[in-house]
Amino acid sequence: MVSFLKALLYGAGGVVVVGMATLVAFQEKLVYVPALPGLPRPYSITPARLLLDYEDVWLRSSDGVRLHSWFVKHEPPVRGATLAYRGSRVRVLGPTILFFQENAGNIAHRLEFVRIMMQKLHCNVFMLSYRGYGESDGYPSQHGIIKDAQAALDHLTQRNDIDTSRIVVFGRSLGGAVGSILAKNNPDKVSAIILENTFTSILDMAGVMMPFLKWFIGGGASRGPKVLNCLVRSPWSTIDVIGQIKQPILFLSGLQDELVPPSHMQMLYSKAVEHNRYCRFVEFPTGMHMDTWFSGGDRYWRNIQLFLDQYVPEIQQCKSSCKLDDDDNDNGNAVKSINGSDNQARCAAHSVDFASLSQCHIQKMPKM
Repeated sequence: MVSFLKALLYGAGGVVVVGMATLVAFQEKLVYVPALPGLPRPYSITPARLLLDYEDVWLRSSDGVRLHSWFVKHEPPVRGATLAYRGSRVRVLGPTILFFQENAGNIAHRLEFVRIMMQKLHCNVFMLSYRGYGESDGYPSQHGIIKDAQAALDHLTQRNDIDTSRIVVFGRSLGGAVGSILAKNNPDKVSAIILENTFTSILDMAGVMMPFLKWFIGGGASRGPKVLNCLVRSPWSTIDVIGQIKQPILFLSGLQDELVPPSHMQMLYSKAVEHNRYCRFVEFPTGMHMDTWFSGGDRYWRNIQLFLDQYVPEIQQCKSSCKLDDDDNDNGNAVKSINGSDNQARCAAHSVDFASLSQCHIQKMPKM
């Protein structure tokens, strides 16, 4: 009996030692995979390959790391409707999606998704390469990528060719963790957030990917001693952030996700609705980790469009002061753009009762 207990104790100790060594030596390589196996880190294609109008944007994070990104423009101009207002024509600008990718590969691998997104939602898309990914300098880490995301958002808010009151964060998997922190930290700059197949935390995912560590590592749901948590340098604890987000949140969950258990999305949603009235949850029965957007078909895009129409409408900032900037000239009539929070003109044109837009309820979106 004593020998058995000793063997059990030694076995448990061995698991802890192996787990500690693995976490200390390889955790960044497990969490961040800038190059897919067999493929080079640089971009294989650019948006031009898919006939998308874009510009290369180079940024500097607050700690000086040089970052690369693509601003992909919707052509013709997003939702290029023009409205009559005070004798002039006012062009209505559409939303801009700030897209944060998964942990593996680079932004070039998401271009087909972005092409269809722009086609379906009539939006601009800003694609950021995290540090250490694509053409960006540096090495990936949680603290660093948080700075990268902030640099991207700050850039967008300073542009004069988009409606800066309609910036929507879209994050898939790791990108959802990145976007959640950004939305929490910038309630006045991010109008809404979309999360797809996002995990509760890297701590919980460690137990999923390496079951033998489950007793020694994990988030709030873990029942073990969690002695290895202190060694994790990139915990990405979305479950601790989600309840602090005040903006509307759309959860898109693929029920056949082979990497992140769908229960993680359910837990995030449950935590969010305790503090946020503006949450929507949509399930896709055949959706896997990377192809929910594809397997979801038109229903996937319709639900996103419904969410944007309700929470990021063209007349979102009706109570804001109106500032009209000259844009171009069309047949002798001044064409002007509504920029930033300058949407009062839209309200006058549409005779909209702004108060009616804020009547929302906590519920899951119906299947379509």
